[in-house]
Amino acid sequence: MTQPGTTEKKQPRLLTLKQASEMLNCHPNTLRAWDNKGYLVAVRFGTRGDRRYRKEDVMKLLEKHDGHKKETR
Repeated sequence: MTQPGTTEKKQPRLLTLKQASEMLNCHPNTLRAWDNKGYLVAVRFGTRGDRRYRKEDVMKLLEKHDGHKKETR
């Protein structure tokens, strides 16, 4: 329960593979490869070892990419 006056983020803190790939505009296999290389590490859970990505990590990667695009223009 949240306290009065505080805002709660409506989006989940963990993103599915599909959600993260849509945000980053890349193929899910790219995210799997990045996870294996340690570039964007996924949280693994469940008996199948499903991947979930921290929203903060995805947002940092987007900001880093956007900053790089601005610098190269």
